[in-house]
Amino acid sequence: MAILDAPRGFLRRDRVFETMIPAYSPRLDISHGTILYLEGVSVSFDGFRAINDLNLYIDDGELRCIIGPNGAGKTTMMDIITGKTRPDTGTVYFGQNLNLLKLSEPEIAEAGIGRKFQKPTVFEFHTVFENLELAMRGDKGVWATFTAKLNGEQRDAIDQVLDTIGLSDQRSMRAGSLSHGQKQWLEIGMLLMQRPRLLLVDEPVAGMTHQEMDRTAELLTGLAGDHSVVVVEHDMEFVRSIANKVTVLHQGSVLAEGSMDQVQSDPRVVEVYLGGD
Repeated sequence: MAILDAPRGFLRRDRVFETMIPAYSPRLDISHGTILYLEGVSVSFDGFRAINDLNLYIDDGELRCIIGPNGAGKTTMMDIITGKTRPDTGTVYFGQNLNLLKLSEPEIAEAGIGRKFQKPTVFEFHTVFENLELAMRGDKGVWATFTAKLNGEQRDAIDQVLDTIGLSDQRSMRAGSLSHGQKQWLEIGMLLMQRPRLLLVDEPVAGMTHQEMDRTAELLTGLAGDHSVVVVEHDMEFVRSIANKVTVLHQGSVLAEGSMDQVQSDPRVVEVYLGGD
């Protein structure tokens, strides 16, 4: 089944849909249409400025690709958004009213920001279904985990995510038996179980076959709209297949921004990033 057909559960206005709406804080103010603000952000490590007066704005529901050479600050930027790294200067807001610099990493995740790292981290000895169950929002205490019983809506929610990520037929397989691409989709599904409003996805197609890359493109573009999706990626063919807007980072700042055609024809981008490709 094609991934493009799968997100239909996210579009239905029924009880299943209501269990899967993003669980962002009801206080989140996106009245201006922008969900993420980074303004004047700088951070240095041992005298090296990894982020240098960075200004970045992500619209609600958009899919944005971030590209740039190694050392451009892409990972540090995501670390700042998720609270792993605190900047020396600048402001970072989720919506217009949630100051991420005043929140801890768990509080940022609870507010509705999910991050997928480059290497998939799934529970390999558990089934695909169990991985999604373990990732579901709720009481994660040891006793609660061992005694919890899924209700019908929760099972429907897991089934819906399985459908979305294209792993319904693999629901009973151990995660360790999945292909590399399937593990990546499963980890995206585990993020979806936490109902984030903003997804940060780091190099999702590294090591994938062309077929897996195509399905990943369909998955991410299908998620945009209900979610804001920020993708950091080096594969330019993949970026072109999904991106309406591309941001190029260089030396910790925005070097260029626009469509893929616009940034690829920018002489500054060609010089610092694309010239050697």
